[in-house]
Amino acid sequence: MGWFTKEWAGRSRLAIVAGVAFGVVLLAAGLLMAPFAWQLAALGGSIYYILLALVLLAGGILYATGRRAGPLLLLAAVVLTVPWALWEAGWNFWPLFARLFALLALLAAGGLVAFGFAGRGIAMVTFALGLVGALAFAVGMFSPKGVIEGDNGMQLVANADGPNDWRSYGQDTSGSRFSGASDITPLNVADLDVAWTYRTGDNGIDELLSEDQNTPLQVGGVLYGCTRNNRVFALDAETGEEIWNFDPAVTPPPLWRRCRSLGYHETAQVSETGEDAQCARRILLATIDNRLIALDARTGEVCTSFGEAGEVDLAHQMGPLKAGYLIPSSGPFIAGDVALIGAWVFDNQEVDQPSGVVRAYDVETGALAWAWDMGAPDRIGAPDEGEIYTLGTPNMWSVPSYDPELGLVYLPMGNQTPDFWGANRTSYAEKYSAAVVALDVSDGRPQWEFRTVLHDVWDYDVPAQPVLVDLPVPGGEVVPALVQVTKVGDIYVLDRRTGEPITQVDYLPAPQGAVEGETLSPVQPRSVGMPTIGNDDLAERDMWGVTPLDQLACRLDFRRSRYEGLFTPVTDEQWTLQFPGYYGGMNWGSASVNTANNYLIVNDIRLGIKLRLVPRDEVDEVVPRQGDHDGIGPQIGTPYAIDRHSFLSPLQIPCQEPPFGTLTAIDLESREIAWQRPMGTVRDTGPFGIPTGLDIPIGMPTIGGSVTTASGLVFFAGTQDNYLRALDVTNGEELWKARLPVGSQATPMTYRTQGGRQFVVISAGGARRSENKGDYLIAYALPEGDSGGE
Repeated sequence: MGWFTKEWAGRSRLAIVAGVAFGVVLLAAGLLMAPFAWQLAALGGSIYYILLALVLLAGGILYATGRRAGPLLLLAAVVLTVPWALWEAGWNFWPLFARLFALLALLAAGGLVAFGFAGRGIAMVTFALGLVGALAFAVGMFSPKGVIEGDNGMQLVANADGPNDWRSYGQDTSGSRFSGASDITPLNVADLDVAWTYRTGDNGIDELLSEDQNTPLQVGGVLYGCTRNNRVFALDAETGEEIWNFDPAVTPPPLWRRCRSLGYHETAQVSETGEDAQCARRILLATIDNRLIALDARTGEVCTSFGEAGEVDLAHQMGPLKAGYLIPSSGPFIAGDVALIGAWVFDNQEVDQPSGVVRAYDVETGALAWAWDMGAPDRIGAPDEGEIYTLGTPNMWSVPSYDPELGLVYLPMGNQTPDFWGANRTSYAEKYSAAVVALDVSDGRPQWEFRTVLHDVWDYDVPAQPVLVDLPVPGGEVVPALVQVTKVGDIYVLDRRTGEPITQVDYLPAPQGAVEGETLSPVQPRSVGMPTIGNDDLAERDMWGVTPLDQLACRLDFRRSRYEGLFTPVTDEQWTLQFPGYYGGMNWGSASVNTANNYLIVNDIRLGIKLRLVPRDEVDEVVPRQGDHDGIGPQIGTPYAIDRHSFLSPLQIPCQEPPFGTLTAIDLESREIAWQRPMGTVRDTGPFGIPTGLDIPIGMPTIGGSVTTASGLVFFAGTQDNYLRALDVTNGEELWKARLPVGSQATPMTYRTQGGRQFVVISAGGARRSENKGDYLIAYALPEGDSGGE
């Protein structure tokens, strides 16, 4: 021990303790890093981490023994890391942060410790360089990175004639999420404040996967909303005072409680004469226990002439239903005089799960108008009594759109379950899975279909409501278009009369190499004529982490996984990395269109998924999932279960570099990105899900959708932090944000009352995966007397 005591001779006890402790920290980090660094190099990955591990080990020894070379070695490591970091990451902030911030902080700490045993000059240089560098990164974290700037000189084309009432989930049946209400403008939006708050009393605490995703409807002076357990309420749209409420007393399923939307319908007599007979104006509710209920919009009383005593049994002729295996989570969609009903099916449990039949019911009588059963294409109505709809057909769990002039409804279709095994797929499942399908609203007969994925075995179903827009094209013609966002991050623009692409679609070679018994399509459609969002191919250098240790873990995980870009086959041999994952890309929040400028507003999720097929004989005990999308999906009736996990670092943050979610504006006429911004901060989340309390705009996974207004605003709340935000539609600049009591994953809506005030309303029930839940419906408005539209 003489060598130890000699170096520390004459030093203070504090200096010795600090030096030894810091040395132990470096040694521990080096020992932890070394074996994984060797494994990464053996798999063809970067050798940098071997060198870093050696530096940490040597530095630990030098510090623990009080050698002056310790801080010099750390300084040399940082200096030599800089060119490597720039070579891999360029001048991009967050990739450089992952490679340098922790080392700079370590250098600053090492310099501070070195004051106890090294020369003052050496200590000062290492401490100052480390501190200044770390502080520069720390300050830089608080400004958005990766922003695509918009054209600040763009002139908004006003559209004061846009719609005001919010009569359908997507504002209107086109799914535009665009409002003509224009009192709130970019110039006065900063003055918005809470006008009223309504508490529904249904907060979903202790309910598995119970989520508030409701966008209310507004007609005249009344606002209509629903809760996760299907309680319906009507409020005075000006004051938020309750007019009536209705509790259907659902028998709750064990999972997946939600109510995204209601349906509103009024008879032609009311529309023409203003008469207000009983149930002439009605609200339709599809419950999570499979009932379709009609309510008088004035009173909330059940319309007894509808169905049987006001209800239709949506489980009728659907076969034996296990609890929670069929839930109409997106609500009824009113298309003319029929209410369309689709349903979410409990994915990946077994073959022959409930039918994906799409049904249309007469909004007045509740009688079945037609049923589109893919397994019985020649039948328009229900099966004969005693028979059931075809089991296991693709389903529509999201929201359709409707063009009354063409008489077509447009369905975003899911898959024939299970999602990750397709050898048992039927011909009609192949035809309609992961497709947009146009049906004749009068009889439900298919008119055209467009498949976004061929033989989808990745759960890339079409998740979002199609958006209908009349789009100018080269040559001066205005074409009735349909815009479809997808989980893979591709955006399709189709002629909604025929389903033919308006923008270029190419069928490109796709990776092959499926497990025995499975086949894959040799090509997949790609929308090359439109911008793609968040689906760039990944490489090892795209892996991220707050520290070199978790970045190393992500790099090693990446190298161990099979990844060949989009549509990488899922096998039982190793984990497959799927990016974008089956959350998206884009999901059920769909998109909004500012029709004044034909700007498409989309929000996305950037979260990879690891997938592996598990041979049936290797699954000791297959327990049905409880509704989340991670873990084992048994896929009973196939040779394989599916194991699924989010691609996260040991700190439980996404493994690929930020942003993890953005808001993007796309000019539908030029077909280019107009602007893009990361959305959301880590204030209410962080490593291991622990809130940081910091408004660092890294860009978090988003859910829900946006709304745009004729005055040039975009409202959005579906971030992982508890904010409702307003942005300038011309350039994406954040103009205002309001702190919510809990997070939101709902789409906002806006309207102007007869009293002359514009309100912005958001349902705040808790962000996705957050344990903090609530039951808030909050309306924001300008101070009374301030009317920007006058």
